[in-house]
Amino acid sequence: MIPVISFIGRHNCGKTTILEKVIRGLKEKGYKIAVIKHHKGDFEIDIEGKDTWRLGQAGSDVVVISSPEKTAVIRKSQKELTLDQIKEMVSEGMDIVILEGYKFENKPKIEVFRSEVSDKILTDEKDLVALVTDRQFDIDVPQFSFDDAEGIVEFIIDKYLKNNSAADVSLIVNGVSLEMKPFIQDMFINTISGLVAALHGTEDAKEIRVTVRLP
Repeated sequence: MIPVISFIGRHNCGKTTILEKVIRGLKEKGYKIAVIKHHKGDFEIDIEGKDTWRLGQAGSDVVVISSPEKTAVIRKSQKELTLDQIKEMVSEGMDIVILEGYKFENKPKIEVFRSEVSDKILTDEKDLVALVTDRQFDIDVPQFSFDDAEGIVEFIIDKYLKNNSAADVSLIVNGVSLEMKPFIQDMFINTISGLVAALHGTEDAKEIRVTVRLP
């Protein structure tokens, strides 16, 4: 399964700066990275007056702009998409999904802590896997200084990427990712890959996506 890890921290703690360095470090080692940033309120990335903005204002629920270099999707929603729904949209071909924010999601978290911003950490110990901090805490997780981006990169590789080559399957029902025992995952993989293998043009299949919409 593609690993998901969240960088969290209070406002002005420096988490975006740390995350920039970590992303560069992972890219230098050849990994493909998807980043999902959580935003509390409404936001606008389109430019008023541009064609995509005009098409959205005309009533389009989804506007896509595509070029040989990049693709952008602007999708209107009545309620916020779940993290699992967004992950499915962006994770194809990626090695890891990194979150900025999502502090209430049950995902492994690296907290960025700065003592001039707060005097205590945000994360429950059960979800905390590492700290980036300017002071030491009496807590049993790796702690990195702000200038040790290389150490954070190596930690992520060792813990989440180095041995992540086994086949896996994810199941999402109504936008919620469901945990499956290994033997259930094996049943899904063997059944679906067997059916797909009988189809023409699937000899080199590396990823299979099946979406079922029930009446």
